[in-house]
Order: sequence, then C-alpha cells, then structure tokens
Amino acid sequence: MREPVEKLFYVCITASRARGVLCTGMTCDIAGRAWEHRMRILDDFARKYWAGRLVHFEVHAEADSAAKRERLMKRWRRDWKIELIEASNPTWRDLFDDVIRLEGLEP
Repeated sequence: MREPVEKLFYVCITASRARGVLCTGMTCDIAGRAWEHRMRILDDFARKYWAGRLVHFEVHAEADSAAKRERLMKRWRRDWKIELIEASNPTWRDLFDDVIRLEGLEP
C-alpha cells in the first residue's frame, strides 16, 4: 500500500526581469504554476506584464499559513519584496529548474 503524499503549499513571486514587475501568489502546484507563468497561459496580471520568471518561493505545510503569508506579502512595500528576493536570489535567476528538481519532475 502506498503512503499518502504530503501536500505542500507555496507562496511565490514572479518577475518580468531583475527589479521589474513583481507578482505574488500562492499555489499547491509550484511546477505547474511556474510553467503557466513562463508560457503566459493564464489571462492575468502576470501575463499582462510578462512576469514569467520565478524568483522566490516558500514552502508551507498548511494552506492557511501559505494563504496568510501571501496576503501579508501582497501588502508589503515593493522594496521589502526586493530585499526578500535578493537575500536568497541576488542575481534574480529563474528558479524554474530548481522547482522541477524539487518536485522530482526532471528526466
């Protein structure tokens, strides 16, 4: 019998470029959401402003904690978000490949 898979929740920030337009969101499918942003599949803010580069994400075990964190971050000043991103990703590298590895989806 298979063990139940623990469902994780993610708060993520995508950007159009380094210090460009920022978009904050929450998902339980980080790889899928990052891919949708990259391919501009969704008809939303991220698509309109080309915010397809995943530059920051946080993992949460509970949906409530992820939702609270997302709401909090959406109210943050822009410079606070930039500080958060640059603390862990100073070059604003697209973290899509990291997410693919994290989810075990790489070939």
